[in-house]
Amino acid sequence: MPGTNLTRVEAQERASIVTSHSYEVALDLTTGPETFAADTTVRFDATAGAATFIDVIADSVESIELNGAELNPAELFADSRIQLPNLAAENTLRIRSTMRYMNTGEGLHRFEDPADGEVYLYSQFEVPDSRRMFPVFEQPDLKATFQFTITAPARWKVVSNQPTPEPTPAGTKASAQGADWAEQDIATWTFGKTPVMSSYITALIAGPYREVRGELTSTDGRVIPLGVFCRESLAPYLDADYIFDKTREGFKFFETEFDYPYPFDKYDQLFVPEYNMGAMENIGAVTFTEAYVFRSQVTDAMRERRVVTILHELAHMWFGDLVTMRWWNDLWLNESFAEYMSVLATAEATEWTGSWTTFVGSEKSWAYRQDQLPSTHPIVAPIRDLEDVLVNFDGITYAKGASVLKQLVAWVGREPFMQGVHDYFVKHNHSNTELPDLMVELEARSGRDLSDWTKKWLETAGVNTLRPEFTVDADGNFETFAITQTAAADYPTIRPHRIAVGLYEEQDGRLVRVKRLELDVDGASTDVPELVGTQQPALVLLNDEDLSYAKIRFDERSLETASTKLGTIEDSLARSLVWGSLWDATRDGEFPASRFVDIVLAHVAGETNSTVLRTVIQQLVLSASSYVAPEKREATLEKVADALWQLALAAEAGSDNQFQFVKAFASLAGTDTQLDQVLALLEERTPLTGLDIDTDLGWELLISLAAGGRATGAEIDAALADDRTATGNQSAAHARAALPTAADKAAAWASVWAEAGKPNAIVRATGLGFLRAQDRGLLTPYIERFFAELLPVWESRSYAIAEELIDGFYPSPLANEELRQATAAWLEANAEAPAALRRLIVEHLAGVERALVAQAADARA
Repeated sequence: MPGTNLTRVEAQERASIVTSHSYEVALDLTTGPETFAADTTVRFDATAGAATFIDVIADSVESIELNGAELNPAELFADSRIQLPNLAAENTLRIRSTMRYMNTGEGLHRFEDPADGEVYLYSQFEVPDSRRMFPVFEQPDLKATFQFTITAPARWKVVSNQPTPEPTPAGTKASAQGADWAEQDIATWTFGKTPVMSSYITALIAGPYREVRGELTSTDGRVIPLGVFCRESLAPYLDADYIFDKTREGFKFFETEFDYPYPFDKYDQLFVPEYNMGAMENIGAVTFTEAYVFRSQVTDAMRERRVVTILHELAHMWFGDLVTMRWWNDLWLNESFAEYMSVLATAEATEWTGSWTTFVGSEKSWAYRQDQLPSTHPIVAPIRDLEDVLVNFDGITYAKGASVLKQLVAWVGREPFMQGVHDYFVKHNHSNTELPDLMVELEARSGRDLSDWTKKWLETAGVNTLRPEFTVDADGNFETFAITQTAAADYPTIRPHRIAVGLYEEQDGRLVRVKRLELDVDGASTDVPELVGTQQPALVLLNDEDLSYAKIRFDERSLETASTKLGTIEDSLARSLVWGSLWDATRDGEFPASRFVDIVLAHVAGETNSTVLRTVIQQLVLSASSYVAPEKREATLEKVADALWQLALAAEAGSDNQFQFVKAFASLAGTDTQLDQVLALLEERTPLTGLDIDTDLGWELLISLAAGGRATGAEIDAALADDRTATGNQSAAHARAALPTAADKAAAWASVWAEAGKPNAIVRATGLGFLRAQDRGLLTPYIERFFAELLPVWESRSYAIAEELIDGFYPSPLANEELRQATAAWLEANAEAPAALRRLIVEHLAGVERALVAQAADARA
């Protein structure tokens, strides 16, 4: 990715020269399927006589006019910058450029629907990609107003940050855009000027989208127009009324908590194809992955996640959009705040009242995993350049940050916290801030000095581990009780924690809490005199109720109780914490993976939280496939698949558990008997009561058969002919790449590594199938090929595609010494490779090394 980076130093220098005021951006989307025309006028102040640059990634720049003088694009435009010499105090810059549509999920993404041939466009700009649509000072602290004028087919819907105006006719044109490329009417939409905002949250979504309208009344009395959009071919599955309901619940909750009305003019939510992430908080025009439009059965975990995502993006309207970080080192605050507030709102304003249990099962598991990688970093991360921030959308930025904010709320009190946030919005609306600007308001409202808390929790990396240490007398009562705290050698910070300790006993066949104690833990050891004289219970659970961010360990009796009684723990949050502790110990090589597998198979049937169930199944599969000793692997995988089938048969008809067990079984089926069962399911010869073999589940079963050598390319083609949709194309790519011959793997590899231009979603699906190999030897030749082709791919593809290729095709299922050595050797030989690329490889190496430690621990057991 040469010539597209921007350093923090460069951004600071430019901000010291430039004050941006306004953009007028005219885009012609009728010039053909490859490119579009941009005519951009920028007004800004500058230090007279100084020079700077403006960012643009364009096929060509036709003209540059600065303060009435024509400049030569051939001299001033190179890579992703146009140099601007000899600035005046007040400047008007006009640039005409030809911009390229993307199929990578970056910039202005263009998608042609295989179901009907219609063309759909949407923008995705975070972090540095508004420059792919128009020339711009691409940094968050150079805010301005934006006024968009869009020329497009008249029958299209065109959506941006401001309310959509009535279009004006602009004649007719052939080959403009659309299903048949025939002569068609063209129109122009002239949008109103936006509030002052950062460029990365501007937006353009255009195409024949299906539109559903609604409205709500804000706390200040304004009527806020609402819109929900999706592709026409997905419209039968769009549950717009439910989305409006959750949106209204979110508006009411946030406007009440923040005591600050929604700050913009309208709120549209658009579900778009081939999306790289969950959603994006563009002001008034939030884009979501269309995976949230459910054309087939999905897990309850997915349904709940959609609600959390809707509320996450809505929270950003205040935190991130109304007030924006100055530079990307405070990205965590945007994302952590939105994540914390969305879980809080989901728990308190919607029917998903167990969302804090979900948070433990998903987000915190992600955070603990990320925080133990060599690439971990403080929550307030040092961001030197754009490449740094691109790899920092991680479990620290989102999940650890949200966990720590939850603790901060407990530390300062919820009411003072929300009052401080209100003051922050009032003082800094439509401007840029840094972390101290928020902390000042929280300190003022709470009366607490947060400097030590900030230093220990936000400016240092790593996760602490808490353990109970005690002695008991002859009667089984605690004589002493302490909580010890340790830290990783590389990140030795010992932190203050506010935690609860729960004591659990078995009553009427259930494990229930009989005593709770809340206290502050600080230092390497904290005595707990309140527990002296208390009978040792069946289970001691540290960090009960998940008040802090720390790994926990069990004493021997508690570990035995957890192993044998986990499924009987009455409280879902406590149960999730026990699952998490057992998994942490397994990943750390302190607990045999084979034993973890047995515990999961013994207790997973009773798990009632869908996200926790999904997470535990994922951990089960990883344990069986990569963490058990290699000599046990084949037998363990067969045992786990058989057990999952039995769990599916025994589950309640039509339940989420039944659905998840079937999906997991299909992902592991490998023996002839298991594949026979998969085929019988697909052909509906062995129906499970309440289970609908719908289109997407049918694809999962076919992919299972393909991976097992029981489906052919012709059968995949036939399935695709019956499902000529975007999802069908992706599933077919997944299935073809899963076929179990060396030739099939080579074809899958070549289709995305040797051939550039595949859409992001196809690259992703191909990687999923490629790594699915019951004969892991099929992946061994790709160790050498992966590293031989790594740098050329990084240098020639966009970041989104390079990341998909690296994460999707690194042969991690091998999890052996050969892969470890090759990965370490590449890192040693490429010390000067781009830091963002090295980070991705360092993280893969850490995964292999952790698997080898777990395998050794399992072999010793």
